[in-house]
Order: sequence, then C-alpha cells, then structure tokens
Amino acid sequence: MKRFVRVVLVVAALAMVLTMVFACGGETGSPAGSGGSDGAGSTGSAGGSGNDGGSAGSGGSDSAAVPSSSGSAGSKDDQASGGKADAEDSKPDVGFTVESGVLIMATNAEFPPYEFWEGGKIVGIDAEIAGAIAEKLGLTLRIDDIDFDAIIPAVTAGRADMGMAGMTVTEERMENVDFSDSYAMGVQVIIVPNDSPIASVDDLFDENASFDIGVQEATTGDLYTTWDLEDEGLATIFRYKRGADAVQALIAGRVDCVVIDNEPAKAFVAMNTGLKILETEFAVEDYAIAFGKGNTALRYAVNGALVELIAEGTVGRIIDKYIGAD
Repeated sequence: MKRFVRVVLVVAALAMVLTMVFACGGETGSPAGSGGSDGAGSTGSAGGSGNDGGSAGSGGSDSAAVPSSSGSAGSKDDQASGGKADAEDSKPDVGFTVESGVLIMATNAEFPPYEFWEGGKIVGIDAEIAGAIAEKLGLTLRIDDIDFDAIIPAVTAGRADMGMAGMTVTEERMENVDFSDSYAMGVQVIIVPNDSPIASVDDLFDENASFDIGVQEATTGDLYTTWDLEDEGLATIFRYKRGADAVQALIAGRVDCVVIDNEPAKAFVAMNTGLKILETEFAVEDYAIAFGKGNTALRYAVNGALVELIAEGTVGRIIDKYIGAD
C-alpha cells in the first residue's frame, strides 16, 4: 500500500512538473505570438521612417504609436508640407543667388535706352527685361549701378548674380563668365561732327588713317577699335568711363569720332546739335546676360524665363517701347 501511495505521489509530482513546464512554455510563446501582431505594427512604422525603425526594436506597441503621433510614416498633412518644402527648395533663389529671394543685376546706367536713370530709378530695356525675368522666377530684382568695367568682376566675385548692360558676347569675356542666350541685337556705329572728313567706316581703315577715337571703356566699341584699328597703327583710342563723356570729348574737338552702340548714339545725337551718325555700321553683335562661371543653375533658370518672355512677346514689346519698330 505504501508503495502504491509513493507511486501516486510521484505521478502527481510529475504531473505538476509537466503542468508547470507547459505553463512556462505557453507564457514564453505568448509574447512571440502577440509579438507577431505587434511586430507587424512595428514593421509598418519602421517602413515609414528610419528613426521609427530604430525604436521598433525597443517595444511593439510604443513603436507602433510613433508614426501616428509624429506623422513620419507619411501622413497627408506631412506629405503636403513636405511637398511644399520641396517646391520651396526648387526655387532658383535657394543657393543660386547671392542673397536669398533677390536677383542682383550689375549694370552701368549710362547706356540709354538699355539702362539709364529716370525719376530716381534705373529704367530701360535691360532693367525691364530683368524685372520680368525676376518675376518669372519669384525673385525680387535689385539693380546695382557701377562702372561698366566693374560689372564682370562683380559677377565673378559673387557681389552680383548677373551682369546686364547691353553686353556683347566675346571670347575674351567668355574666359571669365558664362552667357545666357541672346535677347537683343546691337549695332556699333560711328558718331562724327556734321563737317567731319570721316564719311564711312572705310575711312577709319584707310592705310594712311590716323584718327583719335573716343569710346566707353571696356565696351565692345573699345574692344573692336583697339583690335581692328589701334593695334594696327591706324588710330589712337581714348577711353572714357561713360559714353556721354566720350561724346562731350567729340564736341570739344578732343577726338575725331566716337564708336558706340546705335541706340545710345541716337540719344546722344538728339541731345547735341552738330553731330550725326554715319550710315555704315562698325559692327553687329548680340547682347546677352553674364553669369559667374559654373553657376549653371541660375543661368538655366534665367534662360528658361527668357525663352518664355520672348515667346510671349514680352521682350519684343519692351524693346519696341524704348526703340520702336523700324
């Protein structure tokens, strides 16, 4: 009987042990089972954000709650604000201009009708086209009036975003700056007194020629007359900071003629009696906008705006406003 009791006790003890073992095994497996559910939630949050994925390993329910509270899993509100931020970052003023939100144009406002002072502000063809470009790009235009020969240094040094001053594309200038597409055509002409012995451009190239020629410093009038005439021993070039100063030197008899762009030439002749423009032109050229080397983002943005403005007829209307359709 005692032996039977011992057997019963042993069996009972084994049953208890087995019950405890199964109970422990069930509890150990239970979190894993529930963890499958929580883990799915955590995986969802990890997929929404790298930071949320890091917290997913620390706890199922807590990590699952992170995306809904932070929105990093891609809520509509955050997607909308993120899209807005991306749109803001895509604007050309971010990192492309010297001053955020501002397009700084360096010019020499002594070149009517392209840029000149009127009513206390700089107006003209270049000023209005630049204003239309800035509006297209969502920027505010600022115009800095400096000496013509300081425009390219200002652009290359990062003091201005672009140079726009009836500027012609030349190989020499392209060594220091990049240019936009052309937006206008210029013609270099010759201003002489009414009684001048210079009747055409050919007289300047005569083998016996020895004329004193006035130009605005660093303009293409300066470059062309230097290369074509002074370097060939056919003329002496006198350089002035302003085109108006060169014309005054002509009136005073200190130079024999002035080589300058046709449009300001017409304005100068209209303001000063006794002067005329020769019918033969000295050179024909295209005007473009100068940018710092490598600033392709701004150049592309401006070119895009320029193409639209030309296609819309805006550039043509601005030019006709100041020059008129011939």
